[in-house]
Amino acid sequence: MIQHKLKAVRKDKGLSQEQMAKSLSTDTSNYSRKERGEVKIHEDEWLKLAKVLDVSIDEIKETERTFSFQYDNSTFHDHSGSNVNYYNIPNSLIENLQEYINLLKEEIRLLKEEIEKLKK
Repeated sequence: MIQHKLKAVRKDKGLSQEQMAKSLSTDTSNYSRKERGEVKIHEDEWLKLAKVLDVSIDEIKETERTFSFQYDNSTFHDHSGSNVNYYNIPNSLIENLQEYINLLKEEIRLLKEEIEKLKK
């Protein structure tokens, strides 16, 4: 998972990936992979990063929401295995999608008002 919050706070604080890498006693390319979500950031590393950035861990660590859905393949009546899938989605993505949904709802409301005016 890409660490959007970590990257944003790091940039806000004016710190480079090189400086962050030094705080974890690693090289810049490894830190970069951590920030891109290609390499796991361990709990002790979150503590070090939060200390360097002078923030709480919650301010830099993406939280994940796990959700599941069941796919009902009723066309073929295939009940041979588990159809429950689990996905981890960053809160930042869910928040962005919610903002977009709200924007669309407002646009729909305005369009309905315009339709009513045109009917009159």
